[in-house]
Amino acid sequence: MSIGNDLQELRGRLKTFHAAKEGNVVVTFSLTLVPVLIMIGMGIDYALDSKIKAQLDTLADSAALAGLTPTVMAQGETAMSNVAAALFNSQVGNVRGVNGVTLSVTPNISGSSYTMRVTYQTTTNLLFGALLGVNQASISGTSAAAASIPPNIDFYLLLDNSPSMDIAATTAGINTMVANTAAQGGCAFACHESNPGGENPALGNPGGVDNYTLANQLGVVTRIENMASATQSLMTTASTDEATDNATYRMAIYTFNYSGTTTVQPLTTNLSAAQTAAGRIDVLEVYDNNWLTNTNNNSDTDTNFESAMTQINNYMPAPGTGASNSTPQEVLFLVTDGVDDEVSVSCSQPLNGTRCQQPFNTAMCTTVKNRGIRIAVLYTAYLPLPTNTWYNSWIAPFQSQISPNMQSCASPGLFFSVTTDGDITAAMAQLFNTAVATAHLTQ
Repeated sequence: MSIGNDLQELRGRLKTFHAAKEGNVVVTFSLTLVPVLIMIGMGIDYALDSKIKAQLDTLADSAALAGLTPTVMAQGETAMSNVAAALFNSQVGNVRGVNGVTLSVTPNISGSSYTMRVTYQTTTNLLFGALLGVNQASISGTSAAAASIPPNIDFYLLLDNSPSMDIAATTAGINTMVANTAAQGGCAFACHESNPGGENPALGNPGGVDNYTLANQLGVVTRIENMASATQSLMTTASTDEATDNATYRMAIYTFNYSGTTTVQPLTTNLSAAQTAAGRIDVLEVYDNNWLTNTNNNSDTDTNFESAMTQINNYMPAPGTGASNSTPQEVLFLVTDGVDDEVSVSCSQPLNGTRCQQPFNTAMCTTVKNRGIRIAVLYTAYLPLPTNTWYNSWIAPFQSQISPNMQSCASPGLFFSVTTDGDITAAMAQLFNTAVATAHLTQ
């Protein structure tokens, strides 16, 4: 064989070797396999540690909040610390993969500010970290929370029991009353009169019965009856809330009509007694139409807000912060349909002489609020009665002003309105809970 042929064969074999890639792939794969496996392992370790940290963070949050419940805060920093630590330690055993936890709980009470800081530290064993000479990873976290203890509050309930509050509480009841008082031109109000004269004689009394008795006989529930039962129910709500909040809520109940206030229940911590007293709330009884008594023709001027607000303002002492070492906060709780009917020399729309029906003057609301006393208003919406000539003449012109006027009397966030067929009990409870929830310590 010639040298030329030998060279040609060598070149061919080199080309064949160069073209074969199988060996190169194996070598390359072998070189990259180890770092790929290490990266996958590190990803698994990271995911497991992230899951453990999330569980511990949630547990720290729960522990911090557990130490800031009203009942615990009232017991001081030691109790706050013990409760938070106990909750954390009781649950940390459910977190798998930790090598023991170092826990630090730091409560703090500064005036009315209560804070809690829960910090933990632990380690976990790494599944794949050993490939790089790292056997464990450190995990730590902190949860911080703050709260204020619910203040003690005195509630002064001022409830309108003037005749206009004795309207039927539902549309069906209004229709029933109107249908059965045709001789009066159709009256939806269950006015309470001791001398009804010849009204409603067809109901078994030749001398007549008043609309109050008529409503009872017809099974018509009135707004003031609902207000009385709602006030009773409110005492149950207050009792439940003060136990939950570890606060003291005292109650005083007053009604008002033609002049000043009538005491239903003096200020008391006995909410059961207040509940019983609220059951006695009833509408003002007059002598006859236009007559307050048989010797006092007051032209039905039976709603005097100014006198009532002046008196209730005098009853309420200077409020405190509500803290355990201070006097209670105060909330004036006003329930009314918002229409004044009194003798006034400054009436913008006098009916006859000095009789005035108008949205009540809110000047005393400002006076009360300027003393640091919040006002919660439940407006039992004055019902438009377009078929009634009296309403059309004297109330309709300012009907649209009544609700805004009542809202301006209320403190921010403490105005609720209930219309015909509305649930006064639910509205009163909601207003109370809002007043409690928005209270805060100011020292």
